[in-house]
Amino acid sequence: MADDAELDRALEAAHLPALVAAMVHLTADASWLKPEWTPVYTPLSRGDTGLPDEAQADIRARAKVAIEAFLAGAPLKAPTPDTATLRKMMDFVAGAPIPETYADFLIDELAISGSSSKDPQFEQPALKAAARRLKVLVIGAGMSGLLAGIRLSQAGIGFEIVESNADVGGTWLVNTYPGCRVDNSNHMYSYSFEPNHGWPQHFSPQPELLKYFRGVAAKYDLKTHIRFETTVESLTWDEARSVWRAELKAKDGRRETIEANAVVTAVGQLNKPRIPQIEGVGTFEGPAFHSAEWRHDVDLVGKQVAVIGTGASAYQFVPEIAPKVDHLTVFQRTPPWGLPVPHYHEDVPEGMKWLLEHVPYYDKWYRFWLFWMTTEGFLPMVKADEGWNGPSTAVGAANLMLREMAAEALAAQVADRPDLLPNVVPTYPVGGKRAVLDNGVWLGALKRPNVELVTNAIIKISPSGVVTADGVEHPADVLIYGTGFTASRFLSGLKVTGRGGRELHDAWAGDARAYLGMTTPGFPNFFMIYGPNTNIVVNGSIIFFSECSVRYIVGALRLLAETGAKAMEVKRGVHDDFNVRVDEANKGWAWGSEGVSSWYKNEFGRVSQNWPFGLIDYWRATLAPNPDDFVLTRQPEPVA
Repeated sequence: MADDAELDRALEAAHLPALVAAMVHLTADASWLKPEWTPVYTPLSRGDTGLPDEAQADIRARAKVAIEAFLAGAPLKAPTPDTATLRKMMDFVAGAPIPETYADFLIDELAISGSSSKDPQFEQPALKAAARRLKVLVIGAGMSGLLAGIRLSQAGIGFEIVESNADVGGTWLVNTYPGCRVDNSNHMYSYSFEPNHGWPQHFSPQPELLKYFRGVAAKYDLKTHIRFETTVESLTWDEARSVWRAELKAKDGRRETIEANAVVTAVGQLNKPRIPQIEGVGTFEGPAFHSAEWRHDVDLVGKQVAVIGTGASAYQFVPEIAPKVDHLTVFQRTPPWGLPVPHYHEDVPEGMKWLLEHVPYYDKWYRFWLFWMTTEGFLPMVKADEGWNGPSTAVGAANLMLREMAAEALAAQVADRPDLLPNVVPTYPVGGKRAVLDNGVWLGALKRPNVELVTNAIIKISPSGVVTADGVEHPADVLIYGTGFTASRFLSGLKVTGRGGRELHDAWAGDARAYLGMTTPGFPNFFMIYGPNTNIVVNGSIIFFSECSVRYIVGALRLLAETGAKAMEVKRGVHDDFNVRVDEANKGWAWGSEGVSSWYKNEFGRVSQNWPFGLIDYWRATLAPNPDDFVLTRQPEPVA
């Protein structure tokens, strides 16, 4: 039991609205939801409630009494409040009434009872028997692949995971550049059913993320199902037997063919580094590498270093290496929007960790607050207003307000360096490109005397440096590419031959599309996680999307088991109608606005990455597959 001082420290660190909601569970007293205690949040804040000091002290004092009673043995009086009370609690924590249409969605995400719609439903004996006859191949052992393995295991479906790396973790295994960390709050960037109350920071660094996913893999004994250092070179659909044949290649060159009833790709969108097509690439005589393939054997201390790109990765590693190098030249095409998040590098207070671990339901309500405020609650700020006739630097009134707030924060940081101002405040709308989280370290690095920001276009890489359009050669000992990934080239490097011998990349012709981001006509029993148009821009954690996708995929396997079908293939009309809606909707957001180029758009200018609706829409669309959306082929033939 915590001593008095420890409990006081914990309460001082509490997110008070989440604490109040937890007290309703502890006491079964809904009068905790006092109107005068309703929070008034500031956009992008760490959860400041706007409550007077007296009210905050009152909440903490009353909560202390209730928590002490619980720790002394008092029973938890309201583990599952009725729906009406839950609605009041959600409104209270959100600081405003939540639309009724969101109620079932958010109650499911809260999972107060300990279960949710994302749990596999394979309880019936006939389904269990059918599940045992299925075999699924999962490609990738990162966040999504591990999730698929967990849910398939829970459903009793046989599966194997093939991973090209030597360990689990995906992006959190591969990306080891200095400063690498998550840019979504860790208490939301984790599986909903596997919270981690010990995250060291609100936005923890890469080693902590890798530790988390390794821990999850160990808990669910997933490594016994994984072939490491093995690549899937090709997939071929056997129409006569309705199975996929996968050609595997091990590290030692040994090849093997395996079969599966279904295939799930979980390879991500941001896994193939992009090297820009600049004259002279490859001629630089010093060490040159992409941030995703960081050369830890290259000592940067005292060196002249050139960094090409100012995207999310550079935003993290430039402040880390700037103090170590002799001179750093940063080449910028367009500046990123930095959204003010002062606690980006801050530790989670020990008191907060204590509350998350020891006070029932506090963790759920804290995650709920993060979920709402950084997802659906934030989304309207990047929505385009119909008929907007304001400045072209915004797409609507709310977007303009967000722009002015973010621009003011950036300008304040360079008040002592007015020469930097025109080059650090973007001219495109907030949300047009991927925004980053700003706590001052980026502009602090650019203001260092040994750092130079160059905005002239690069025309050539020379053996000794980088040449810009003004004819200046910028010398360098080391060249680092922070130039992102080939995001629109979905499943590049994997040959997938579907029905009729048609290859997936030929079918896409460079413009990848899928129904709900998961399945495409001509490729039965083939599912993608984090596929086309399932990326999220400003509204939340990609783990949410992966959990929804895996729920749908497991539901598709259940549909096969229930119907006795051996194959399911999305109908062409369903697929095409969906993509028409997606393309039209993407035009209504900052990232779809004309004149803004980003990795969200493919070579045809189409937004191939982003989901243009709310999270609630993806949640509803993926609750379960609609049999009418698919052509089902009967009479399964199990894989030996």
